Amino acid sequence: MPSWHSLLNESRIRGSTYDILRREYLRKLNRVTKRNIIAYYSGWLQKPGLAGIHVNDADKNGFMTVIHKLDRSKGLDLILHTPGGDTAATESLVDYLRSMFETDIRVIVPQLAMSAGTMIACAAKEIVMGSHSSLGPIDPQYNGRPAHGVLEEFSRAFEEMKADQSKAFVWQPILQKYNPTLVGECEKAVAWSNEMSVEWLISGMFKGEIGATKKAKEVVKELGDHAVTKSHARHLSLKRCQEIGLKVAALEDDQPLQEAVLSVHHAFVLTLSQTAAFKIVENHKGIAMISVAQQVMIQGPMQGQQIPGGQE
Repeated sequence: MPSWHSLLNESRIRGSTYDILRREYLRKLNRVTKRNIIAYYSGWLQKPGLAGIHVNDADKNGFMTVIHKLDRSKGLDLILHTPGGDTAATESLVDYLRSMFETDIRVIVPQLAMSAGTMIACAAKEIVMGSHSSLGPIDPQYNGRPAHGVLEEFSRAFEEMKADQSKAFVWQPILQKYNPTLVGECEKAVAWSNEMSVEWLISGMFKGEIGATKKAKEVVKELGDHAVTKSHARHLSLKRCQEIGLKVAALEDDQPLQEAVLSVHHAFVLTLSQTAAFKIVENHKGIAMISVAQQVMIQGPMQGQQIPGGQE
């Protein structure tokens, strides 16, 4: 008969019902693809505003945990669902993934991979999207402000004041909200984001192709130019991503893959919706790192209940 301690350990290994469900469908997806599977999910849609919900340096610990002991010769299918996040953390994460799997990385986007998530997708040899999936512009944010937007505003202010000095009275209160170094920092942020994405496309998706540099720069102009994309929150469909030159395969073209991917996606969204988990990094072997929101419950006396030492 198993002891209490052994049963406790067994229950921890098996996890909750939600854990069991996710892991079952991750294994099924692995049987379809015959490749390593890692799902990287953020619950920003279910729990907006939580610290750590975006791509950050702590995420690499999760990837280190789930990549350990994987057969790296089988490549990696990365299922990505994220709003994006820190540029430096994104660069570090892609560098790590490539050090483990070189460029044998395919990114699968069941729903959304925005901003830095799109940059990660650009580091893959191929992207898989459904008709319901979206990538997004990669124009970086600096201290919560769109870097491209700041540069455009300064440029417009300069041109309007150059043409008509009376416009200075209109622009002065607008420009005063920015610190003196903001323009330079925004220029650096844009250049860094674009240069990284171009390099990843050249060395991955367009590797060995004639005109790889030109193709990469054209893609990044479409993804990174605020004047083209109009909004940082813009959703770019499968068709649009193909039109701008990305190598994107349609999930609907492979029915077994589509069924397996969407089952995984629904299992992860269910976990993020029904539990305190807000970020999950998990592989097909059931190894996971799950970030959980801390909940503090403060209970008061029910109506009519006597408070010790006080009054009802």
